[in-house]
Amino acid sequence: MAPDMKPRSHEVTDGMQRAPARAMLRAVGMGDDDFAKSQVGVCSSWNEVTPCNMPLARLARSAKEGVRAAGGFPLEFTTIAVSDGISMGHEGMHASLVSREVIADSVETVMHAERLDA
Repeated sequence: MAPDMKPRSHEVTDGMQRAPARAMLRAVGMGDDDFAKSQVGVCSSWNEVTPCNMPLARLARSAKEGVRAAGGFPLEFTTIAVSDGISMGHEGMHASLVSREVIADSVETVMHAERLDA
C-alpha cells in the first residue's frame, strides 16, 4: 500500500466545503495540479537583526526547490530569532532560552493550524 502523501492537507484541499481554503491557497500560487501534492512547510528565521540569520532566506529558497523537485508543494513561513550575541549582558539575555520554546511553539502552531503534511 502506498503511503498517504497528504495525511493532513487533505483536510484543507479536498471537498466542496473547502473551496474558501483553496481560494486562499490559489492566492499564494497553488494551481490545480498542486492540490494533489503534499504541502511541505519550510520555516525560516531570516531577519536583519543579526548577521547569523541573514543567509537563511537563500537557504529557504534552496529547501523549497528541493521540495518541488521531490514532488511536493512548499509553503514558506517565518519564526522569531533572538541573537545571543546582541542580547547578552543586559536585560535582553533573559529572552534567549525562552525564545527557543517560542520558536518551537510557533512552528508547531503553523504546522497544526495550516494542516501541513511535513
